Amino acid sequence: MRIVFMGSSDASAECLRAILREQELEVVGVVTQPDRPAGRGKALTPCPLAKFATEHGITEIIKPEHVNDDASMGMIRNWRPDIVAVVAYGQILKKPLLDLPPHGCVNCHFSLLPKYRGAAPVVASLEAGDRKTGVTVMHMDVGLDDGPIMLQSYEPIYPDTTGGALMHDLAIAGGVTLAKALRLLSRGELAPEIPQDDSRATYVKKLKKTDGHIDWNSPALVVERRVRAYNPWPGCYTFLPERFRRKGNTGRLVVLRSKLAKLAPGDKSAEPGTVLRIEKQGPVVRCLDTALLLVEVKPEGSSAMDGGAFVRGRPLVPRSDKLLPQ
Repeated sequence: MRIVFMGSSDASAECLRAILREQELEVVGVVTQPDRPAGRGKALTPCPLAKFATEHGITEIIKPEHVNDDASMGMIRNWRPDIVAVVAYGQILKKPLLDLPPHGCVNCHFSLLPKYRGAAPVVASLEAGDRKTGVTVMHMDVGLDDGPIMLQSYEPIYPDTTGGALMHDLAIAGGVTLAKALRLLSRGELAPEIPQDDSRATYVKKLKKTDGHIDWNSPALVVERRVRAYNPWPGCYTFLPERFRRKGNTGRLVVLRSKLAKLAPGDKSAEPGTVLRIEKQGPVVRCLDTALLLVEVKPEGSSAMDGGAFVRGRPLVPRSDKLLPQ
């Protein structure tokens, strides 16, 4: 089976790796995003998938700004794909492209569809406190993640799982599941596809960097889940009191790990965001209902550190200092 692969991210590269292991699957071309400025020098840098494909000897690579234009469609058509496989590509495929290969286009989505259609399903599953998630390989349609399901696999979510760790596990599972679906399809052994139940569909929006701003007026469990879900990106953050802000920075404090904490007598009167006490592992901060222990943080301009080391260098005053909105 001749495959054109589309993607951009590290997860895309992991899925391409799994396909390349299958002898009966031939990757005849890769479509990825244009090189973008990155790093301090802002040099043009290929995305993770482009870098992976080049390192693995794939020479048929295109990086169109608009994949649906005539030039891009012509290149893909010249590759004569039987099917197009898409993983975290970042552009919407229009109907002429979806209809181009004989077997259509398939997508590997990192949720158990129809739950969490959209751009940030991994974060959504962690924020919701789900105990399991998974990957779905589906035939693509013109709607958002609404095509019929070819194959699914499941992945557990543990109480300390972060967004980065879960994405890593799902990328591996996605590669295995996508390669299996393509292999079965090429042999004519794939089970009948299952239409999605649109009445059960939920949607998640694309994340912005500002979405990581911690609202201490939220319940502690909501903040704790968000800290894990947004690690490593966009990261959950708050701001230190003015006196800890060095010249030229904002006092931003990224919270990398946290734990639920109980309130002590007298803590209920404290406002959300107040530092209630200092423990060996770090500061305890008041939330709407209970409190949160900041176990690992990254102050602006510094490396990540455990909460205990952080407070030794910044003597926060319990019941007085607050972590501010900005």
